[in-house]
Amino acid sequence: MTSLLEDLLDDLRAEGDPLLAAVSGLDEAGWATPTAAAGWTVATQVAHLLWTDETAAAAARSLDGDVGKAAWDDIVLQAMADPSGFVDTGAHEVARLAPTALLARWGAARQDLAAAVRAVPVGQKMPWFGPPMSPASMVTARFMETWAHALDVHEALGSVPEPTDRIRHVAHLGVRTRDFAYAVHGLTPPAEEFRLELTAPSGAVWAWGPEDAAQTVHGPAYDFCLLVTQRIHRDDIALTTTGDAAAHWLTIAQAFAGPAGEGRAKR
Repeated sequence: MTSLLEDLLDDLRAEGDPLLAAVSGLDEAGWATPTAAAGWTVATQVAHLLWTDETAAAAARSLDGDVGKAAWDDIVLQAMADPSGFVDTGAHEVARLAPTALLARWGAARQDLAAAVRAVPVGQKMPWFGPPMSPASMVTARFMETWAHALDVHEALGSVPEPTDRIRHVAHLGVRTRDFAYAVHGLTPPAEEFRLELTAPSGAVWAWGPEDAAQTVHGPAYDFCLLVTQRIHRDDIALTTTGDAAAHWLTIAQAFAGPAGEGRAKR
């Protein structure tokens, strides 16, 4: 286990704890509150995080003998049987649990995921539904989803979580997935690198790409993270661009795997 992985796990835990606190006192009506995702309640959002944490732990344990591999193979077969609905089905099934059972199972899943990725041998990658992922990449992806789905829950409950510099993980993933976003739309990504300079909640400036790049993106890191997780419309953020390619990228950017979502309507 590397210090990077441990730092990522610490941040993942720190991001999940406020969400846990926000939902722990809800009654059944609170759990049934609709969120911005069509057909998903607060319970569905938390259930999705639980289900994905459990699935990621199973992927990590697939490297540990025949039993773990067989369990992962079974999950893959289920996904192949229903590629477009597999994830939603898992979330809706788990969301039917009683709130106390849902929270207890999510708590166990969070701890189990951490233990499972720590046990992955150094240098090995975990299988996933797309390309194999290193433990650090998997935890970064889990952070991104936890942050994004927590936003949906807070929005539904009428609360606003305080932004932290932990969102650098989301911003980094959004930068790293640039070419993937083009591929999802059947487009060829630009050959040239882009320059991003984003201002963190703390006021620090985070940068990616060559300083002399012709295509640039500047603005609040929080806005960029909202955009690449499709929690806001492009026209409702304070990001500025130089160059047509950078401007176009912000209309299709996504940090999550799978097909392009519908995004959010303009305010």
